[in-house]
Amino acid sequence: MNTFRAVSPNETLFNPKPDHDLFNDNLANYVLRLGDSPLVLAQRLCEWCGHAPELEIDLALSNIGLDLLGQARNFLSYAATLYETNHGTNVDEDKLAFGREEREFCNLLLVEQPNGGFNDTLARQFFIDAYHILLYQALGQSQDSQLVAISNKSLKEANYHLRFSRGWMIRLGDGTEQSHEKMQNAVNQLWRFTGELFHCDEVEQHLAEAGIATNPRTLYEPWQQIVKETFAQATLDIPQEIPYRQGGKQGQHTEHLGYILAEMQFLQRTYPDCNW
Repeated sequence: MNTFRAVSPNETLFNPKPDHDLFNDNLANYVLRLGDSPLVLAQRLCEWCGHAPELEIDLALSNIGLDLLGQARNFLSYAATLYETNHGTNVDEDKLAFGREEREFCNLLLVEQPNGGFNDTLARQFFIDAYHILLYQALGQSQDSQLVAISNKSLKEANYHLRFSRGWMIRLGDGTEQSHEKMQNAVNQLWRFTGELFHCDEVEQHLAEAGIATNPRTLYEPWQQIVKETFAQATLDIPQEIPYRQGGKQGQHTEHLGYILAEMQFLQRTYPDCNW
């Protein structure tokens, strides 16, 4: 029987008990965040299957989605182990993916934004790819050996993802007048979500001080450098708007996540614990 249940807006399924160590709970929640973003983005990218503008792009987006799904599985499996160790909760990667409510997801708001046109998907992918490269490089120096192993494997895939998205940003940004305009519009629309990538809350601060997590603020300048260099070649302008949307890591999402989960979780919700 499915052990998950609906929760109120002020309650979380994984509330730490008073006798549990705060550090352990922070680590479990941090790893869950690391898994949720690639999970949701993988779902978004796989929506392109059979609908991309070219067969090569269709295959590339599907492959990137599968890479992200593999990363999500690694992080969620580790998070499940931590939750079970800390709380005795009977949970695994599948229940974390398909059994949680919307407010229990900790993904970045950027990854849940609609695919839109290929320009929108590409801008979203470029922003997160540049972030993932820096994040996994930093986590490769973590004091947590499991995070190091997952991050080192993920980094190899992230390098390919960035080559793909960066190449197309330049190609379309510096292409025709129409392609340039579409890319600039996509950048302008998604820019407000990029600030959350570098927002550091108490969970990340605590783990960063312990040498386990990376403080996302330290990734901002190198990320900006990647963006500036790419935009210069793509003849795109960095928006003047200050990014202001955040809250996804704390379970406060846009209206889009509910629709993603309704489709992603349908089978498991309809037939709990079903097996092939």
